[in-house]
Amino acid sequence: MTPPPRRPLLRRSLSASLSLALAAFGTAAAVVLSSAPAAQAAGVPAPSPLAVPGRGATVPFKEQEAEYAATNGTLIGPNRLYGTLPSEASGRQAVTLDAVGEYVEFTLTAPANAMSFRYSLPDNAAGSGRDASIDVTVNGASPKAVPVTSKYGWYYGGYPFNNNPGDTNPHHFYDEARTMFGSTLAAGTKVRLQVSSTAASPSFTIDLADFEQVAAPTGKPSGALDVVADFGADPTGAADSTAKIQAAVDAGKAQGKEVYLPRGTFQVRDHIVVDRVTLRGAGPWYSVLTGRDPSNRSKAVGVYGKYAAEGGSSNVTLKDFAIIGDIRERVDNDQVNAIGGALSNSTVDNVWMQHTKCGAWVDGPMDNFTIKNSRILDQTADGVNFHYGVTNSTVTNTFVRNTGDDGLAMWAENVPNVKNKFTFNTVILPILANNIVTYGGKDITLSDNVMSDTLTNGGGLHIANRYPGVNSGQGTAVSGTTTAARNTLIRTGNNDYNWQFGVGAIWFSGLNEPINATVNISDTEILDSSYAAIHLIEGATNGLHFDRVRIDGAGTYALQIQAPGTATFTDVVATHIAQSNPIHNCVGSGFRITRGSGNSGWYADPPACTGTWPAPVWTNGGVPGGGSGPTDPTDPPTDPPTDPPAETGNLAQGRNVTESGHADVYGASNAVDGNANTYWESTNHAFPQTITVDLGAAKTVKRLILKLPPAAAWSTRTQTLSVSGSTDNATYNSLKASAGYTFDPSSGNQATLTLPGTASRYLRLTFTGNTGWPAGQLSELEAYSS
Repeated sequence: MTPPPRRPLLRRSLSASLSLALAAFGTAAAVVLSSAPAAQAAGVPAPSPLAVPGRGATVPFKEQEAEYAATNGTLIGPNRLYGTLPSEASGRQAVTLDAVGEYVEFTLTAPANAMSFRYSLPDNAAGSGRDASIDVTVNGASPKAVPVTSKYGWYYGGYPFNNNPGDTNPHHFYDEARTMFGSTLAAGTKVRLQVSSTAASPSFTIDLADFEQVAAPTGKPSGALDVVADFGADPTGAADSTAKIQAAVDAGKAQGKEVYLPRGTFQVRDHIVVDRVTLRGAGPWYSVLTGRDPSNRSKAVGVYGKYAAEGGSSNVTLKDFAIIGDIRERVDNDQVNAIGGALSNSTVDNVWMQHTKCGAWVDGPMDNFTIKNSRILDQTADGVNFHYGVTNSTVTNTFVRNTGDDGLAMWAENVPNVKNKFTFNTVILPILANNIVTYGGKDITLSDNVMSDTLTNGGGLHIANRYPGVNSGQGTAVSGTTTAARNTLIRTGNNDYNWQFGVGAIWFSGLNEPINATVNISDTEILDSSYAAIHLIEGATNGLHFDRVRIDGAGTYALQIQAPGTATFTDVVATHIAQSNPIHNCVGSGFRITRGSGNSGWYADPPACTGTWPAPVWTNGGVPGGGSGPTDPTDPPTDPPTDPPAETGNLAQGRNVTESGHADVYGASNAVDGNANTYWESTNHAFPQTITVDLGAAKTVKRLILKLPPAAAWSTRTQTLSVSGSTDNATYNSLKASAGYTFDPSSGNQATLTLPGTASRYLRLTFTGNTGWPAGQLSELEAYSS
């Protein structure tokens, strides 16, 4: 089966450390501050994403946080600074055990016969990970050694990351293990995770445990084909069962029969291709597909529909089993996802997906696909991505934790995504990017979800015209009505390491082109946001409507406005906003607010426009954070993520930028992103064209460095341009008369312009010619005070 061509996801590079884990399912209750029981850990109370009534996934487990349990270990956190171990923990707190005899002890609140627990071990010097074990005891007796490992964590360097500890930016620290007790333990039973040896690992950090009453294995349905009894698959996992399971699936299709995976662990080293068949297991704790080709590492376990170019698959049901892979790196072109291909009129129900690249990355065109009642854990990339023309499809009642990229995503690249829904899901701790996002799409629904603990370079909920192939010309831009109702966001939004300022909990981007649609945000809670609660950037967003929204706690602002747009606000109430002025808006009247009734706490006239970004103040639903370690949770690390660029450096990098127009995906923000390989290209054949950067405040600029990509593929060209400056974005004065500037790859492909040093907040470059292309082009616009 030939996979479709795969574009890299074009994530911006970043730095630091992050925690990953495997999941659990708790019962939704109310968003309240969890009270810590009497215990030595004494963690700071924080809202739990599993305690929101009527929202998020209904899960079969009871979750307990290590920081509220009995322990003789060391509490770490709360701390949200990217690159620290607690920042990647649930609730931003955990307990470290680093000596024999140290433990975390949980008291069961309901009967359970199984547990999964989230933990972190240090990496080894080679970057291949270390294996160890930790004891599980019941009421102080019968210790059972449970294997734990760091081989699925610890990534380094820039996107898409590597496994070399000699590189920078370690992240992705956590993993999860699961075990069954062998019998049902009563409520009140004490279950302890305890260190019996530090020989294999010097420390064990415990984040949480999920306790579950797992039902007995489901038997073979009447008339079903059995992959073991009928086709000889090996349930011990010793032999490669790929061909035998594929033969069973093909026979099931031909005979119109279900195919049954009995209890066992099955070695699968390539895709099982399914079409017009049901593949059912004994339950995700019992029937497990795992494996990877020992020589060709781009081939691994996965259940795939045929690709759309081969006709796609349809009428498939995947139910009651687990796909637990062996993916330890991120290679975007590798088709090593748990579920993939094109699957129309198909359902994934109660499938556990862990240690694959993506839980489900499906490539359309395809229609009417549903994922429900499932768990997606410890991925190196997205949890789910509806890509390339997926329509009328749904993810619902699914628990997602510790993805390496967006938790749940829709990406309408070149082909429209229409009438898709993400509903009643719980999405926690994406390592990179957003909890839930739609890149383009028509009539999309993102409702009744819970999102928590964003790590970096993303927010909780994102609606955007971003990424390749998202534009109105192909019908793929955000259009129709996007509905985001009854969502709860907890500790979402975080710092963007390229922009060097925070991304909001709910944020909107018109990078490729302005959003011109109806976007309804209603009956929503935005709690304890790490930076702003609501954020606009990278091009206009029009048609926003906020109704019955509660903002409680924002690390910086209620609204962070860095792009034009229009919005109505009715019954929007904000409390515990860190900044005294709750709005940061440097686009002025470009963002038009219409206020209805019932608003309070978020509006100011005039808004703030300071030119600097404040350090965030992090709270727990309005309660100031605390815990061990630094008493101020906003103390910067060695490389501060929240400080603005120094005045002696490039004054334009990361600043708000506008343009007269751009071609395809080559928006103006590429010219201030610090990456010389990305570039702005103006609308073609339409001189004059302008690009304007807002420095945030009047600055004395004496020198500009203009760059094009350094690649030799760029031929030498001369661009004719002038420079003007303004203090109010209304009246502009000439700073540099129009002249031709040569860009030659052999000498760096850049030009330097000297300016008179007139104080200007806004710098505008006007292009009137280009001998190499009929448009203005810039990969970097750098401004310096000397």
